[in-house]
Amino acid sequence: MSELEDLRYPIGPFVSTASSMPGIRAAHIHTIQTLSERVEAAVEGLNDEQLDTPYREGGWTVRQVVHHIADSHANAFLRFKLALTEDWPTIKPYDEAAWAELADSKSLPLSASLSMIEGIHARWFVLLDTMSFDDFQKGFNHPEFGTVPLTKALAMYDWHGRHHLAHILNLRQRKGW
Repeated sequence: MSELEDLRYPIGPFVSTASSMPGIRAAHIHTIQTLSERVEAAVEGLNDEQLDTPYREGGWTVRQVVHHIADSHANAFLRFKLALTEDWPTIKPYDEAAWAELADSKSLPLSASLSMIEGIHARWFVLLDTMSFDDFQKGFNHPEFGTVPLTKALAMYDWHGRHHLAHILNLRQRKGW
């Protein structure tokens, strides 16, 4: 992997796991449960100049990354609820890069998104923790990626949270913050 790829994918690209296995699924759920605390700790003490520093050349700023986690995981939580209450619904994708360029993602203090992440993850954890094996076999249709079982979606959002957390933590380490 090149240095640019290392900065872009600090924990490697997403690889789907067999998250229908109870131990693996429990680890994914634990990531969802603890992510809000970990993101809050990762940005603690950063000033506006640091929050507006991209994690890599051409990448999003720390501020945009945190707001993106809130946007993405809000969508993910709703996708899980749709999949649990409808028969393989077709979800609406969104342009993550365009959302990251909107004013709220580029300038809003982090407190709003940190609160969103905390609330979404608290609810999402309860939902995940009470889902049956059969519930995890349900899923949704993604217009770009096809059918997505909830087992795969869980693995993907576990990776997604850790991926963006690593962007922030690696930047802090490289900059000595």
